[in-house]
Amino acid sequence: MDRRSGIVEELTRDHARVQHLFDRIRAAPPGGPERTALVERAAAELVRNGVAEKAQLYPAVRRFLPDGERRATHGLRRLRETEELLVRLAAAHGEDATRLLVALVTQVGERFVEEQQELFPRLQALCPAEVLRDLGTRARAAAASAPTRPRPGAPDAAPLVKVTARVRGPLDRLRDLATRRGRP
Repeated sequence: MDRRSGIVEELTRDHARVQHLFDRIRAAPPGGPERTALVERAAAELVRNGVAEKAQLYPAVRRFLPDGERRATHGLRRLRETEELLVRLAAAHGEDATRLLVALVTQVGERFVEEQQELFPRLQALCPAEVLRDLGTRARAAAASAPTRPRPGAPDAAPLVKVTARVRGPLDRLRDLATRRGRP
């Protein structure tokens, strides 16, 4: 990973990792331990990506884009919807789980396309390159310390996201290790 890459490259890599997991989920037998583990890994990746976006991307969007407040509010709402779907999916079984998984893949795919085709190019055009690089470094750090479990009711304000991530992230990783979450 290039330490000089900016936030757009970092988040695009996050998106590719999640899409790869979605591809593997589609190929795994429904209801089996492999699919369950892949869904858990995708959920953790989505939560980490969401923390990086809340802590770094959307404050920059507000600051550098003329319609940044509207775009940030929309993006944060979409992140909350993803986390709500993740919570419902974790509790679901059988056909409900399949229906929610399809809804999650669809919603996340739409969000990723929206970010990559509309938001990221505008941010790259209007935000200084050195700021984008700094945000990339900060996004990597935010993702590394982020929780792995969805909390749709958690705050969206960047300073609070950073504080709660530092507390909940290590606790989630310990819990994941103890429960073998994300492993078949």
